[in-house]
Amino acid sequence: MKIIITLFTVVLLAGCGWIYEAGNSKSEAFDISKADMVVPEFQFINQDNEPFGTAQLAGEYWLATMIFTNCPSVCPTMIPNMRNLQHSMIEEDVDLQFVTFTIDPERDTPDLLKAYGTNIGADFDSWNFLTGYTSDEIATFAMDAFKSPVQYVEEDDDFLHSTSFFLVNPEGKVIRKYDGLKSNQEEFIKDLKQTIQ
Repeated sequence: MKIIITLFTVVLLAGCGWIYEAGNSKSEAFDISKADMVVPEFQFINQDNEPFGTAQLAGEYWLATMIFTNCPSVCPTMIPNMRNLQHSMIEEDVDLQFVTFTIDPERDTPDLLKAYGTNIGADFDSWNFLTGYTSDEIATFAMDAFKSPVQYVEEDDDFLHSTSFFLVNPEGKVIRKYDGLKSNQEEFIKDLKQTIQ
């Protein structure tokens, strides 16, 4: 029994959100349109310190994720995976916008997000990194838009957050969910092409 309790505690305190993804099957990672998740209107600030939100994304498909720049665990896997998806979409001539929300807005300034995006090879023509809200506001937004909890773990200076990529259609409805930790993206690319084109 002690081993079970210890393992549960380790899982609970592991940080940075993979716990929320445990148990998801492949089918759950794709079509989630029946969940009727709709992104509320928003306007935040991007890496160029310019307003960016639903007005700029109107009529577009866009892929959303949540990270923070000093994340010690899953984000260093998620963001290169998203970059690879972006490069694939450009190569395949698929019109898709990419939007990354920091869940640590107090530390992640526009300048820091710009440097972060540059370092990982993001193409800013179709990828915006957003900040300009409070921690409480992004936690509420993440739950409202993506049904994804965001929680700060003070003793670890870490966050629990989703590791998924969420596809939003031009009407603002969340219709797909992909595993942001999976490096083999062939299935994602195929599904994105079929859905968008």
